[in-house]
Amino acid sequence: MSVTEHLYLDKQHPVLWKAISGLGLKVQEAAEEAGIGRGLLELLNVRISQINGCAYCLDLHVRKAGEAGETPQRLAVLPAWRETALFTDKERAALALVESITELPDERSREHEEAYARECLTAQEFSAVSWVAVTMNAFNRVSITSHHPVRRDR
Repeated sequence: MSVTEHLYLDKQHPVLWKAISGLGLKVQEAAEEAGIGRGLLELLNVRISQINGCAYCLDLHVRKAGEAGETPQRLAVLPAWRETALFTDKERAALALVESITELPDERSREHEEAYARECLTAQEFSAVSWVAVTMNAFNRVSITSHHPVRRDR
């Protein structure tokens, strides 16, 4: 293998990929049980992937968000969600929480975002959204490190 050839982590260690994929499915189940609908789940996945700059995950989750009923308008303004009235209080709290978990700002900023999220989310929702952020960040890192390609639409 040449140094320029990409090494796909998921192919190199398929057992580990299977484990993280299983975790992703469990997190999705927990989110649904907590009342986090598929649309919001995909919205969160898109926002996390935007922050991390994961083209592969953005391609995948923007498509899934559309399938779950997300509008092109809301997806277009997602990076500026704080500047619009297009998102509900629950969505805003979840977005603030996943951004904080993804960016890991200073302690005071994290505490502020967590307190805001706790005002709008139940304990079960808060935990599920946190797990969504933890897992999506892991998927982003696998795809970015592996240089997973984005294929052109046919």
